[in-house]
Amino acid sequence: MTTSAIAPTQSRTAVKAFYFNTSAHLVRIARQKAGTLAEFLDALRECPEGSIFQHTFRTLQEHHFIREGFSNDFAHWVLSACNEPSLAEGLASVDVREFTSVAELRERFVEIVQNFLQRSPSAGARTAKETFYFCASDTVIIPTSFVAHTLHEFAEGLRGVSVHSIHHHFIEARLRLKLMSNDFSQWLYEDLGLTEAARQLNRIDIYTGTLEDVRKQIIRIVERALI
Repeated sequence: MTTSAIAPTQSRTAVKAFYFNTSAHLVRIARQKAGTLAEFLDALRECPEGSIFQHTFRTLQEHHFIREGFSNDFAHWVLSACNEPSLAEGLASVDVREFTSVAELRERFVEIVQNFLQRSPSAGARTAKETFYFCASDTVIIPTSFVAHTLHEFAEGLRGVSVHSIHHHFIEARLRLKLMSNDFSQWLYEDLGLTEAARQLNRIDIYTGTLEDVRKQIIRIVERALI
């Protein structure tokens, strides 16, 4: 491939620059707690949306280095404290990428626990080994020093930011955008016209590796678009 063939993508300036941000989360204990699955179901219905976010989206960031195990705090507690592996698997099967609102995500968890207790009503009153305390988090957006005007600068930014920035733009962004997408894909598509690269990013599986693995996959896709 000649230099003239690759130059347009490499040197193309985006319509708008991409500003890499990261986020910090101030965790607080909510009013809800559960010592049984019946109490857990009630708490799921009543807890603030920040609790649903904390125990699902935030779990992916807090435990990003763990390659095995369940993907949210609810599933962890149901298995370890309630010894209900089938319910735990059901809760763990919920893919946060399918949701653009916390309210819809809550409804899905409520549905799973409710259906389980309808099938196994005796499990609802059984005391758990430990209490589940619902927490919530307030998000603070923090700018970084990385800004991208071109695809090359974007790749450099991806290498330089923390995994918390990757999580902020690639996972949490769905709630902010209210789209089945992420900040990276939106920028590639809307501001650089790289439709296929944007689609490939959206297909990355966030559950089969760490956030560092996700970063590497994103960089590989971006680097292929540079060729």
